[in-house]
Amino acid sequence: MMILVMSAILSLISTTPHVWPAWTNTVSSQHMTFFVGLYMVAIGFGAQSPCVISFGADQFDDTDGEEKIKKSSFFNWRHFIVNAGSLISGTIIVWIQDHESWVWGLSISTIFVALAVGSFLLGSTMYRFQKPGGSPVARVCQVIVVATRNFHKDLPYDCSLLYEVSGQGSAIEGSRKLEHTAGLQFFDKAAIVTSSDCESGSLLSAWRICTVTQVEEFKILVRMLPIWATTMLFATVLAQMFSTFVEQGMLMDKHIGSFEIPAASFQSVDVVAVLALVPAYERIFVPVSRKFTGTANGITSLQRMGIGLFLSILSLVSAALVESNRLQIAQANGLVHRNEVVPMSILWQGPQYFLIGAGEVFSLIGLTEFFYEESPDAMRSLCVAFSLANMSAGNYLSSLIVSLVPVFTAGRDSPGWIPDNLNEGHLDRFFWMMAGLCFLNLLAFAFCAVRYKCKKAS
Repeated sequence: MMILVMSAILSLISTTPHVWPAWTNTVSSQHMTFFVGLYMVAIGFGAQSPCVISFGADQFDDTDGEEKIKKSSFFNWRHFIVNAGSLISGTIIVWIQDHESWVWGLSISTIFVALAVGSFLLGSTMYRFQKPGGSPVARVCQVIVVATRNFHKDLPYDCSLLYEVSGQGSAIEGSRKLEHTAGLQFFDKAAIVTSSDCESGSLLSAWRICTVTQVEEFKILVRMLPIWATTMLFATVLAQMFSTFVEQGMLMDKHIGSFEIPAASFQSVDVVAVLALVPAYERIFVPVSRKFTGTANGITSLQRMGIGLFLSILSLVSAALVESNRLQIAQANGLVHRNEVVPMSILWQGPQYFLIGAGEVFSLIGLTEFFYEESPDAMRSLCVAFSLANMSAGNYLSSLIVSLVPVFTAGRDSPGWIPDNLNEGHLDRFFWMMAGLCFLNLLAFAFCAVRYKCKKAS
């Protein structure tokens, strides 16, 4: 953030009558400094996000029933705080940058980051720390190598004959023992005990033989992959909020009386929806659903993600209906071949943004909680990072789909679904296509969720 502040200061230096010789080319210096700061913020945010989530959840004791319920609330309120910060930065900070200067806006943000770091350090004496269990990548590679080496060996009929350290503790520091589960039996071969292993004393080498807990860690990661893949499309739908939804709003009437709403600013409806629905989920939905399901959290994380995926379909259906109506109005007013605003209020976009926000409350928070709860104790930060990578993959998938649509829909006599002039296109068909893909994805998710085997920690 300090580098970003410096990049804003460089623009002021260039306007002074005495410019330092080192900053003669202030434009290129400002751009270089700006991008260095921007990438450092991106790297820092990406590195700390999974650690903050897992570290925060580690402060709650799983053996205490009351604290375990509060841990589920932690994921909800963390998402609430993130969206509250997003709303403040997108309104107050932006207003300061527009009416004062970028130096003021970035400086205020830097001060708040410094205060956050300070408050975090002040509480260091009260935190509960999870002991590091070594490199999770190394443990995964060990299971694959040892299982491959033992591929010709037969598994014992009794799974208790597979290798595991004695006592209650696990061989992996900071991790509980995991019970053996059926399925993915090929990797169980990494825990086969042979007479030669016993005689050579190679039981202590994880590159020769792995414990059942280590094998189960790898199995958990493999079982999470289908859930991760089938929730990726939600991130793709979320990306429409910053692309096609905005393009749609730019050709709608953005005036409410004398006030004009920028199309991109209408995304704040999504943030407001999250801020309103997180407390409602905590105070109303969870207690009511708990009475019917008997589950402490009301519903499971997988059920929560499924509801979010369904809400994303409804959002796309709403967007498709709005676009169909907008195109009809454009045709009725003779605006088809003119890239002009259609006399239809942008407020009609409200439901699709609201439904996306509701989907976030269910799907995104549920995804984070699922990957934390189901991950091995010594792999929680890695698995949470894996869940956050879902958003990046979904955005890349969105870019791919949007770039392929003109290739298959545009022709000599047709501008395609998403032309430069949306009044000539059929953005509604794109939304219907995405809704259909999301419906098929929801069926695939339900299939994977029903077959998913939860971890069993002893």
